[in-house]
Amino acid sequence: MGEVPALSQAGAARELGLSEGAVKVAVHRLRKRFREVVKAEIAQTVGDSGQVQVELRYLVEVLAQPYSNSE
Repeated sequence: MGEVPALSQAGAARELGLSEGAVKVAVHRLRKRFREVVKAEIAQTVGDSGQVQVELRYLVEVLAQPYSNSE
């Protein structure tokens, strides 16, 4: 939630000493793995496997709401 300077994939590639294509592939794989892990965690919290997608949509909806530090 803190301020993080934006870094393009090209910039990340330069800093990591990789090609831009390699960074794109790594990001794609990380996103896919993250989705799998989140779905697995959600599946452990619901009784019906059909509820996983419902809970996942709700989680995305909640995370998409603007952060308010007024609480």
